[in-house]
Amino acid sequence: MVNPFFKNHGPFSIFEIIKLLKINLQTTHKEQVKNINDLVGANVNDITFFHSKKYKDLANKTKASYCITTSILKNDLPKNCVPLVVDNVLVSTSIVTGKFYPDAVYDNFDNSIQDINKTEFKEKVKYGKNVVIGKNVSIGSNCLIGHNTIIEQNVVIGNNCSIGSNSIIRNTLVGDNVKILDNCIIGKHGFGFFPNNTKNLRYPHIGIVQIGDNCEIGCGATIDRGSMSNTVIGKNTFLDNQIHIAHNVKIGDNTIIAGQVGIAGSSIIGKNVKIGGQAGISGHLKIGDNVEIAGGSGVIKDISDNSKVMGYPAKNIRHFLRENK
Repeated sequence: MVNPFFKNHGPFSIFEIIKLLKINLQTTHKEQVKNINDLVGANVNDITFFHSKKYKDLANKTKASYCITTSILKNDLPKNCVPLVVDNVLVSTSIVTGKFYPDAVYDNFDNSIQDINKTEFKEKVKYGKNVVIGKNVSIGSNCLIGHNTIIEQNVVIGNNCSIGSNSIIRNTLVGDNVKILDNCIIGKHGFGFFPNNTKNLRYPHIGIVQIGDNCEIGCGATIDRGSMSNTVIGKNTFLDNQIHIAHNVKIGDNTIIAGQVGIAGSSIIGKNVKIGGQAGISGHLKIGDNVEIAGGSGVIKDISDNSKVMGYPAKNIRHFLRENK
């Protein structure tokens, strides 16, 4: 599931897409392109993108009818998928995504909000002073919301949840028994843009944040919504204070992350992982199940299941200690 909240302005004909990307492609196809999605989520009559050999296996299996890619990568696509060859895949993908979801490019404040005393939640929720609620919000039973907190549009909060003071939440699905502590920002768009000499190109973020049951999100945490897929926090996962989770990150169940950790976009963290304070994890990595990452480590490559690592670049903890006696 990608964002159920942003409106898809499609479908568009494949001829419109080709013209938008300014590419020379002779085709007899007359299909309407229904949506844009990643390699896994795309279906027939969708368009996807393929920009790195790292995703070759996923590209081989995509169900998409069209794929924005390069001349080098196009031969890795299945026969059912027509390549749209461009110079810069990510910039082209951003342009097409903006056509389907123009409302996802920017993140202006939600002017639909109103004081909770004027909403249906005034008799249902225990809340502090200056709490405001946006449109398309659902809040379960036995929930608490602290002072000066803003629940912007497109939020679902489960039962028995506690939302701290001075927090902002939008484009987020929160499970049951979740604690979100003070000063959190959840569901805003991530740090997705492409540098340009004249004007940086902002990438639309059409995903959401999903927080599983029984999680705790520490004070000052920032969790960005997904760009093309969703940002996911698994069940029974606890985040300490001052943590940043970037767009498209997936964190498995029963994971514990200490303070000031940063996880860059599209990395996947397994189940039962422990990450020490001030560790940094680069983007597009896969961290296996039952991994332990020592505080202050810098992770720049994949880590297999059941590993314990330390240092920069992070390596097997025994090797690190032996080298630093």
